[in-house]
Amino acid sequence: MAKTKQGKRDVDAYTIKGTNKVVRVGDCVLLRPADTDKPPYVARVERMESDGRGGVRVRCRWYYRPEEAKGGRRPFHGAKELFLSDHFDTQSAHTIEDKCIVHSFKNYTKLDNVGPEDFYCRFDYKAATGAFTPDRVAVYCKCEMPYNPDDLMVQCEGCKDWFHPSCMGMTIEQAKKLDHYMCSDCAKENGAKRPSNAYPISPNSVKVLTSDVWSMLSLINSGHFLLWKYHLVPSEHLKTSHGDMKLAIRHTEITANV
Repeated sequence: MAKTKQGKRDVDAYTIKGTNKVVRVGDCVLLRPADTDKPPYVARVERMESDGRGGVRVRCRWYYRPEEAKGGRRPFHGAKELFLSDHFDTQSAHTIEDKCIVHSFKNYTKLDNVGPEDFYCRFDYKAATGAFTPDRVAVYCKCEMPYNPDDLMVQCEGCKDWFHPSCMGMTIEQAKKLDHYMCSDCAKENGAKRPSNAYPISPNSVKVLTSDVWSMLSLINSGHFLLWKYHLVPSEHLKTSHGDMKLAIRHTEITANV
């Protein structure tokens, strides 16, 4: 236990009051907000030290929810998405309610079950300027929106691009029953009529997009995002929680208003 300022020492571990859960530096935690109507704050513990009066102070690096950041929540933000900010603060350890896990975007999409303690982060966020790092974001579908891991997607057998069922005039239930799918553009090129009814088959046959094939980035520049649109083409074998897929990436640059 290293000594810091006079009367204060670094603390190796802290047990959350009323539990047997031990918090250490590097752990992610939920902190009690002053307004009980708000969800808990999420932070990463950077340092812990005694306050000289028998208590413990925690140096935190805050995670922001999309609605707490400049620009607010957008359709591609997942329900459990967080931004790792450059905003640091010191709080009493008594405000810690529980531990949580902030996964990488890739690891989050591989979870078989998402619990209340599971979150994910794909962007760093500068609180003062509202800038995000990395500075680009991949988009897909006709709506050209970044990937939301909460949403189901289907793959066109022609162009190999991925689409939201709703953007292609289908319900999620219909999409889950598809034996194969061809987007309207590919259907026109092939002289085929787009099927009006879904083909009955196991939902497990639906190809679902995961972060294994996405590089997620964004750039705010004078009210615009600079976006890279990725198309999927056959390549190396990938194992995902949704089954085996062969995918790779090629890209074209586009610009879209926010």
